Amino acid sequence: MMIRLTAVSACALLTLAACGRDERRTAEAPSDATPVALTPTETSPAATPAADPNILTAEGLGAARIGMSKADLVAAWGDRTNPNAVGGAEPEVCDQFHPARAPQGVNVMIQDGKLTRITLMHDARIKTDRGFGLGDTAMAVKQAYGGSIFAQPHKYQAAPAEDLFAWARGGSTSYVTDPSARGVRYEIGTDGKVMAIHAGDPSIQLVEGCS
Repeated sequence: MMIRLTAVSACALLTLAACGRDERRTAEAPSDATPVALTPTETSPAATPAADPNILTAEGLGAARIGMSKADLVAAWGDRTNPNAVGGAEPEVCDQFHPARAPQGVNVMIQDGKLTRITLMHDARIKTDRGFGLGDTAMAVKQAYGGSIFAQPHKYQAAPAEDLFAWARGGSTSYVTDPSARGVRYEIGTDGKVMAIHAGDPSIQLVEGCS
């Protein structure tokens, strides 16, 4: 009886060993296996999100980008709402108008065939990237920007009217001429509240439209 048990046990051990070898061979991947190809969505970087059409920045508003050609602007927002209106003494050099498909209260400035400034005025509901719009207080704007804001007296209105400049790049506390500079100007009225907002290149410093 002891011999039979030993033989059975030995057989069982041999069977288990053989099974173990088969399982290891099955689990091993063949050396010449073809790698699985990733789909384009798995390998390509995420697309850059489009600019928010409801937030004004120093670089533009939605599809309207500072520095783009007038032709591209018209393709995005349409031509002037009033074809007979003249926005500057020399429209071919500098012109201002409200594009037909632009948000309400939004005007643009075109200089030498390029978009240089976007202005929020009248009944505009658009906000800046800091969350400010028409009617907000100068104090709130100053607190939000801190030391990066530059204030100067308003040219035509008495204090507390003033102009608040926040340059995103290329600006300074003196008159800026670098065409690559970008900033936002909050125009403050005599009630201490924002009455207009200008965003774009150094043209935001112009206080009489195109001059």
